[in-house]
Amino acid sequence: MFTLRGAVATLGLLVIAARSPGGLHLLPHGPDRRFLILRTIGEVTATVTFLVALQHMPLANLSAIMQSLPLAVTLAAAVLLKMPIGWRRLAAIVVGFAGVMLIIRPGAADFDRWSVLGLASVICVVLRDLSTRYFSSDLPSTTGAIWASVAVTLMGGLGVVNEGWHPLTLQGVGQTSAAAGFLIVGYLAAIKVMRVGDLAVVAPFRYTSLLFAILLGWARFGTLPDHLTLIGGAVVVASGVYMLMHERSR
Repeated sequence: MFTLRGAVATLGLLVIAARSPGGLHLLPHGPDRRFLILRTIGEVTATVTFLVALQHMPLANLSAIMQSLPLAVTLAAAVLLKMPIGWRRLAAIVVGFAGVMLIIRPGAADFDRWSVLGLASVICVVLRDLSTRYFSSDLPSTTGAIWASVAVTLMGGLGVVNEGWHPLTLQGVGQTSAAAGFLIVGYLAAIKVMRVGDLAVVAPFRYTSLLFAILLGWARFGTLPDHLTLIGGAVVVASGVYMLMHERSR
């Protein structure tokens, strides 16, 4: 399903690109080509390192490592792109990270090589996001999304070779199509926001993925979060709202 989802998403992105004003623009030139290659490498290696680490360590511990991503992206943008952060922005990100720790409460596991692999996944995502920032205005966002989708789909195809192909049911077809649709939106939104958004403001919104996970768990499985999870969620939301209010006042 992983590979089929990617294939459907790639097809959808090609259609969107073809119907866009500039049409298909798959082979950029100059610096755009270099940064597109770097972004694609970051996309694939982030996916591989995350999945391999997930097979050897608890999800809570890996999630805790991945939640350092907003802070890593913001700090990298300050160092490499010379973007101002300010102590208020930095404090809001750190507070949001503290709220995430209340939600996932990772266990006291040894910091082994799989934890290092999780950190490598964070670094790869930073490479992906910062490479996107260097895209010129001439490069359509659909180009970056198409190459990311193709690369990840090919990676999934290697798994199909080892595990074999299983026929899809009607329900599976519907789930795959829906997942591909969400993937298309995710690819395009991630690229567009990294190209024009203020990274110090955008980064904390990554924390909200845990809030969506809580809501989906309640809606799908009927599991309600405990008090610490609710407190952590409130802290995450508060940090994001503060960031927006601070930017609006500026």
